[in-house]
Amino acid sequence: MTHGRVDCPVTELTPEPEGNGHTMGPNRSYTIESLDTGLRLMQLFLTHDALTVSEAAELLSVGRSTAHRVLSTLEGRGFAIRDFSGRGYSAGPELVRLGRPAGFGPADRERLGAVLEDAARRTGETVQSTALIGDRIIVTDGRESSHPVRVMPEVGGTHPAHASSGGKMLLSRMTTEQICALYPREGLPATTSGTVTARSALLAELAEIRYRGYALSRGESVRGMHTVAVPLAGTSWRDRLALMASAPADRGDDAALVCRAEQLRTSAALLGTV
Repeated sequence: MTHGRVDCPVTELTPEPEGNGHTMGPNRSYTIESLDTGLRLMQLFLTHDALTVSEAAELLSVGRSTAHRVLSTLEGRGFAIRDFSGRGYSAGPELVRLGRPAGFGPADRERLGAVLEDAARRTGETVQSTALIGDRIIVTDGRESSHPVRVMPEVGGTHPAHASSGGKMLLSRMTTEQICALYPREGLPATTSGTVTARSALLAELAEIRYRGYALSRGESVRGMHTVAVPLAGTSWRDRLALMASAPADRGDDAALVCRAEQLRTSAALLGTV
């Protein structure tokens, strides 16, 4: 079923001059400066294992006293911790927990293990659970097919979300506004010749996925590999998972993929009983 072109909404931004470490963005008359400084400091932990007060002050273009107060506030809330030397700070447990996708905890892996075992048995193919991190998916767990020629599970591996069935399944659970924020440009990177490379085409495909309840990828992430995915768990962006079955193209025609989608749904339903 085709739902036609879906366009991103246009958001009016008020340009402003750059300076003081800020980037161009919406009208800053609505910005809480101290909160903005704290958020920018947390972003620094994405690229720095540790930061001293002086380093943070220089990178944020603020005074040392401001950097120290912000770091102390983050430390008090568990978003930063002091390193062993006592001179610097690193990401705290709350910040690490905030960025961790679903499906990696011991309890989660135990519950999902029974679902993966059942899905591998029903489909006869390699099955994996995937979570969304930004514009990529990460494989949280998997079970290998018994076929001599098979797809190998990649626990911890990542792929572009728009090129994989698991990623497209998870993207379809987001709003159009969220998708446009994640992909601010019309052009999308190609992984193979089959990858969708236009945001408008991706939005239209996501609308179809919402209607039919499963997502497909035919050689879009890896040449010669066809996959299908269904929702597995979660109601928010923090805990959503997809269940994906992968097979070589010669075992992954459309009829086989649709059949596996139903088998995956049956297995995913077990999560409420395990």
